[in-house]
Amino acid sequence: MSDNQITQFIERYLDGSMTADERTQFELLRKNDAAIESKFVEHVQFIALMKQYGERLELEKRLNAIHDEIDVHALKEELIIHPVWIVRMWRNHHSKISVAASVLIFAVLSVLIVTGKLSSDKSKYEELKGQINSLKTEVGHIGAGGHPQSVKPKVLKTPPANFRGTGFALTSNGYLVTDYHVIKNADSVYVQNAAGESFHAKVIYTEPQYDLAILQINDSTFRNLGPVPYNVKKAESDLGENVYTSGYPGDNVVYGYGALTSTANYSGDTTEYMVSIPVNPGNSGGPLLDEKGNVIGILTARQTQMAGAAFAKKSAYLLKTIQNIPTDSLSKTLNLNNKNTLAGLNRKQQLKKLKNYVFMVKVYNQ
Repeated sequence: MSDNQITQFIERYLDGSMTADERTQFELLRKNDAAIESKFVEHVQFIALMKQYGERLELEKRLNAIHDEIDVHALKEELIIHPVWIVRMWRNHHSKISVAASVLIFAVLSVLIVTGKLSSDKSKYEELKGQINSLKTEVGHIGAGGHPQSVKPKVLKTPPANFRGTGFALTSNGYLVTDYHVIKNADSVYVQNAAGESFHAKVIYTEPQYDLAILQINDSTFRNLGPVPYNVKKAESDLGENVYTSGYPGDNVVYGYGALTSTANYSGDTTEYMVSIPVNPGNSGGPLLDEKGNVIGILTARQTQMAGAAFAKKSAYLLKTIQNIPTDSLSKTLNLNNKNTLAGLNRKQQLKKLKNYVFMVKVYNQ
């Protein structure tokens, strides 16, 4: 009998396609022929290994799918940055985490059974069972809105950003503008509002020649801001006009005011204004507004050789940048507000309305 014939007999025996007589004859053959019995055992072991390999591939596939859905990179940033990471992680990903935990526990138990360690050491099994039950209890407490009595979540401090600037809202649905040099080479970007809430953002378009970048808040906890209270001025502003800004050179919003001193910077670049206004590096990307509350520019740099002198990219180039954004880069509409509700208000009232639309931009690099 050839090896191929023996293999066929074994496969038919295992899949149940043999008749009762054939099974009886084959079992006698196995009993009387050690070589055939050896091939039978090897074949069964081979099938078992192939099954284990297939289950392993399926397990890896499921874990990869869960990994992709959870977005581990963004999740890792949340764990580092947000003190309330346990609650936010559970709310956003509880179903996926439950599946991943179940798959992981199943995999661990499977390994213990295959290696014989589970059956050979009952005390370890009982210990593992207790740990799993404890884990279920803790997860249940978190899901119910609280924390386990015996386990207190660590409160992690927000780490300092590698670089920081300012940005301001273009629309109520999460589009912002900042300077390109603020977010250049960023691995991740977060924006923080006046209430101290941080939101993950992505860079959707840049114009390095104008030092401008368009961001979009893509955080599930973000809610629409409401109508933007200012508009972006199309015409050029006049020399000597009073201007002001709001931004984040520190941890709190800072107001600065001054005047438009030149319609070009020191190098003669007419895409920028020069203004006499006190600014610091964290102000980069902040709005420059006239007395009526129209955005006339975006702060880009300060003049280190002269105290109180700064530059701002003219608003006309912000409008050009927005027009150049590819339509397939926008997941939501980007329509600028044409109504200025800051006009007619005094400066205190303007700043009060403005604060919810100006953000600290926090940049993180590996």
